[in-house]
Amino acid sequence: MNLNLRQAIIANVSGNTQDQLKDTIVDAIQSGEEKMLPGLGVLFEIIWNQADEAERQEMLQCLEQGLKH
Repeated sequence: MNLNLRQAIIANVSGNTQDQLKDTIVDAIQSGEEKMLPGLGVLFEIIWNQADEAERQEMLQCLEQGLKH
């Protein structure tokens, strides 16, 4: 991913409240548009980097369960 794209995505949501971030994530998922995937990836990267090992394990378990359906 182009670093400029990552920076643009971060700049676009920096300073947003939790409700605004949730709306951004829900809208991106519900739209189903491929062009939203890089933004979701950047947000996931931020979440992953802020998570401790237990939180990462929980995310991986959720992901694994979600992929089984």
